[in-house]
Amino acid sequence: MIHISDIVDTIRTYAPDADVKPVMTAYLLAARAHANQVRKSGEPYLSHPLAVAKILADTRMDVETIATALLHDALEDNPVSVREDMQRDVGLTVTRLVDGVTKIGKLKFRSQEELAAENFRKMMLAMSQDIRVILVKLADRLHNMQTLEHHKPEKRKAIALETQEIYVPIANRLGLDRFKTELEDLCLAALEPEAFQEISEFLTRTQSDRNEYT
Repeated sequence: MIHISDIVDTIRTYAPDADVKPVMTAYLLAARAHANQVRKSGEPYLSHPLAVAKILADTRMDVETIATALLHDALEDNPVSVREDMQRDVGLTVTRLVDGVTKIGKLKFRSQEELAAENFRKMMLAMSQDIRVILVKLADRLHNMQTLEHHKPEKRKAIALETQEIYVPIANRLGLDRFKTELEDLCLAALEPEAFQEISEFLTRTQSDRNEYT
């Protein structure tokens, strides 16, 4: 499980003078909000927002975005009391960003038709007045895809299809190649495991051949 110190250390590599107090405060609020909650993997639920925050730190995001990542699920169970704590302890900007992520999370995509998917993507983008809301949501989806094996097969397929139809195109539209590529690979692994295995083996052989000639 990622520790908050791992995230702070990563921030220090690209923003050595950044004030990381909002990140530490957000972590404490998240730990309180998710106390006694567990993921399907059996890990503490806090492991998820920590992983999402680390993904964004690895992409060199600002402190407010990383604080938002730590709190992105915190409003689901205790919206009133947690929001008050957020406003007081991490400020209105982070609270507004968390609200944006929470609202997008409540949208339900039920159709795989191309027009419906496009309309859903437009709705997500329109609801996100700050691009950082989308970045947190993409990192959230990336970690959920990375831990997909803990769901039942039908749930895995549904999540992967939604990712393929909604999140991959959004990442592509925004020029976020890292998210687009990783999400595409994870979708292929979930939806077409045999094809994914064949491609992986081919790339491994190709890399091995290249190494022999260098």
